[in-house]
Amino acid sequence: MASVRSCVSVKPAAGPARYRSARVGAASLEPTSLRISASSSSSSLGPGADGCGRGVGCAASISGRGVAVARLVGDGWRARRRGGREVVAECSASLEGVRHGAAAAAVPSVPALPERAKVVALVAAVMLLCNADRVVMSVAVVPLAAQHGWSSSFVGIVQSSFLWGYVFSSMVGGALADRYGGKKVMAGAAALWSLATFLTPWAASQSATMLLAVRVLFGVAEGVAFPTMSTFLPKWFPTHERATAVGLSMGGFHLGNVVSFLATPIIMSHIGLAGTFAFFASLGYLWLSVWLLNVESDPIDSRTISKSELQLILAGRSKSKVKGSKSPSLREVFSKMEMWAIIVANVINNWGYFVLLSWMPVYFKTVCHQSF
Repeated sequence: MASVRSCVSVKPAAGPARYRSARVGAASLEPTSLRISASSSSSSLGPGADGCGRGVGCAASISGRGVAVARLVGDGWRARRRGGREVVAECSASLEGVRHGAAAAAVPSVPALPERAKVVALVAAVMLLCNADRVVMSVAVVPLAAQHGWSSSFVGIVQSSFLWGYVFSSMVGGALADRYGGKKVMAGAAALWSLATFLTPWAASQSATMLLAVRVLFGVAEGVAFPTMSTFLPKWFPTHERATAVGLSMGGFHLGNVVSFLATPIIMSHIGLAGTFAFFASLGYLWLSVWLLNVESDPIDSRTISKSELQLILAGRSKSKVKGSKSPSLREVFSKMEMWAIIVANVINNWGYFVLLSWMPVYFKTVCHQSF
């Protein structure tokens, strides 16, 4: 069985130097000698014996029954057998120094985290904040109503004002993302709703009109999140991974309910009403700084994505759009039973969701007499 030598050579040496190497055998490591020389004239094998030319680094591995000579050419190797034993020398040229090749080969390469994993983590995080910021007002409306003397009907108006802006921006959010890119639109939306979150307690102290205006602004900003997510993720994920990416992002969105309902009363008891809104707003701006520095709207524009990952994404993009095809008319869309099934399902889901989101803390306060 052939024994294997491995070494790393920096550059042609000024003169012969002796090093210790090892033979990789079946039973144990057997020390042998290794000589690296700058040219054939300085080799211990005699001038021209190794076949190396001037200025070419050579490595000769010598063991009991034979001599093998390897000649470095760039980063490759060539090996020769002398005597009765075949010895293979692996060498590569670098500028770092000579080190034991077996040790270098034993260090496993750590795969880099795929860029699309970072992307879906950031999308899930912003969706978490999107929902968490909604819940803050649902919890804080109870002490705000007590502080400013709001009636139950006005509390309902305040809670619904968020949806006035939300309905409008949900219809145009996807078009904005298509035109300006998901990175910019999501960043602008997060910056805007974080600002509205921060201003909410101040607006409540000014006037009812100011409060309603800030809540409408909050709804306009948050309404962009879902259509932008739906436009953004298909550009970063091949078709066989898109359902997983959407599921993880939606998981972050619903986790925002859990986090905010649990954390808001605790934070409010420590830093007050205004401090709670400021805390969640600061999380939005923290996310924004990471998003702007690490994400692009299209993976083609990313400076950190690997070539293999980019090829995977581009190869997995669907090409379902037929050249010359026209979009269906609204009449044709609304004539499909599938479309109405989706509409009815969303109406029922959002009815229960927003009723619980907006009124559950109020219910516990007024009916169950629980304090927050």
